[in-house]
Amino acid sequence: MAVLEQKEKIIRYYKGTEGEEAAVRLVDMAEQTERSQKFRLGDFLDPYGQEIAETVANNYPGLRLDLAGGYVGAERQRAMFIDKDFGGSPSFELACVKAVWNGQFEHIGHRDVLGAVMGLGFDRSRLGDIIMGSAEACIVTDQKLAEYLIANLTQIGHTGVKCEPADLSLIPAKEEKFKELRATVASLRVDSIAAAGYGISRSKAAADIAADKLKLNWQPVKNASQNVKEGDTMSLRGRGRLEIAEVRGQTKKGRIGILLKRYY
Repeated sequence: MAVLEQKEKIIRYYKGTEGEEAAVRLVDMAEQTERSQKFRLGDFLDPYGQEIAETVANNYPGLRLDLAGGYVGAERQRAMFIDKDFGGSPSFELACVKAVWNGQFEHIGHRDVLGAVMGLGFDRSRLGDIIMGSAEACIVTDQKLAEYLIANLTQIGHTGVKCEPADLSLIPAKEEKFKELRATVASLRVDSIAAAGYGISRSKAAADIAADKLKLNWQPVKNASQNVKEGDTMSLRGRGRLEIAEVRGQTKKGRIGILLKRYY
């Protein structure tokens, strides 16, 4: 397949979706790597962006895709396309900045930290995971930005904070906790599954979909009647992530048995 046709095929597939911008950027990265016969390092990607990167890599057989987020289980990871004949070991240029505060008087959450960092002019694509502790947060970012973050992140909300470099190797592997939920549903419609998994009514699930609060496989859900399948993942803003672990078939009453994993 000609290079231009290959590029257009991928971009056309994601056109009009939340992934269109990432697809264009990743295809350009892949083509630059192919021309240089070396490597190209990209920004941090969420899991949906990582899926797009894998799709792009599968269409460029001379390249391989490596992903890294600084620690085992990182959700946001940087993508790197590498020519398969390139013999070097390029760096992902990751760094960790630790922000600490007096936890005795102030409660700071993930959203507070993210808002404060982005308020300094950081784009979300330049930030990896933010790992929260009781009175500290470890912020994974690009090495080139770490020094600026240390010097300028002095306050989160109304709370003074102190930042210092931290060792990525000290971040513990992510241990995800989940609760298994067994339920029966009338159908595999996304609003029905969301209602069962999050303990809300179908009308509330439909309202959340209309408000663009629900994502399926990291993409916005456009229609409450959209069906899900085994292995799919959904997330509801403020309510966490839900995995459709197993679809068990119909009960005697014609309902569908499902096993869900709700992460928290």
